Amino acid sequence: MQNKAFEGSIDYFQVMDENGAIDKSLYPQDLSDDRIVEMYKSMLFARNLDAKTLSLQRQGRADTFAPLVGEEATQIGTAFAMRKDDILVPNFRQHGAYLARGLPLESYFLYWRGYEEGNSKVKEINALPVIVPVGTQMPHAAGIAYAQKYRNKDVAVVAFVGDGGTSEGDFYEAINFAGVNKLPMISIIENNQWAISVPRNRQSAAQTLAQKAIAAGIKGVQVDGNDVIGVYKVVKDAIDHARDGPTVIECVTYRMGMHTTSDDPSKYRPEADVDKWKAKDPLKRVGAYLRAKGLWDDAKEKQATDEQMAKIDEAVAKAEAFKPDPKSMFENVYSFVPEVLKEEEDDAVKSNFWM
Repeated sequence: MQNKAFEGSIDYFQVMDENGAIDKSLYPQDLSDDRIVEMYKSMLFARNLDAKTLSLQRQGRADTFAPLVGEEATQIGTAFAMRKDDILVPNFRQHGAYLARGLPLESYFLYWRGYEEGNSKVKEINALPVIVPVGTQMPHAAGIAYAQKYRNKDVAVVAFVGDGGTSEGDFYEAINFAGVNKLPMISIIENNQWAISVPRNRQSAAQTLAQKAIAAGIKGVQVDGNDVIGVYKVVKDAIDHARDGPTVIECVTYRMGMHTTSDDPSKYRPEADVDKWKAKDPLKRVGAYLRAKGLWDDAKEKQATDEQMAKIDEAVAKAEAFKPDPKSMFENVYSFVPEVLKEEEDDAVKSNFWM
């Protein structure tokens, strides 16, 4: 006897196409044009901030960081769909989501100048600090989601992971735990096609990364990650149903720049591939939509950019004038400073090496 034991599928969503045209049957009813303008401004802000941080890093005024250019729709769409009390669990490229959630710009620049104080404000926006080790944030997210359910709180935990991160055991363990316990956890796979120099097709033979959810017994969907409205829709739907269980969302996007500022993508990927994705630029398509409706033009673009760059420059100046507290090296590591480190802390406070 032979019967099918299981059969599944993954839905793909796109609300706004590459030309800014809308599929009205999928358009979220709660999303006004004014809200889309705010989304566009946040995406523009993220891109302008990215360019400024890259410039600072090349001048030796910021540490190595991971640019997000090309991935703005995935991050901003997700952040706008989240509620105030929902919890953001990032990896190392989510500054767009951080800022849309309200992280002070000065904190952002402090972190990328190497000061731990830059992480001190993330708890105020219900987020975890930057997490660099690949995939390790996923079990953290599952644990936090378990706590929300245990306390009967209507809070969703939204965790970001890259396409490469889905090949880590941490990812599978987290979504499996979330599935078994029906946790309010949404896993956003920011599939930008490259895990440093390893292409998507070397990460997994699966047709989609979203279908990895099927093995965990949970819902999986795929969305055009360069469509900010599509991302907003699927994330909001997942949050609305988070009390019923978890969702894995694969956002198909592209990393237009380098993996980090220590990387040279020209050594491993053809420029023709980059050019192909430029036609799918997330900002261009939203801009086309807004301009067609008379809600945006060159003058508004210039005004928004000028205002954003002024805020960025002000935050840079404050960050560069910052004087660190040596105690910060010893805080937020243990619930109390162990005696073995107390002498080192006292020496650090007495010295003036940080001035």
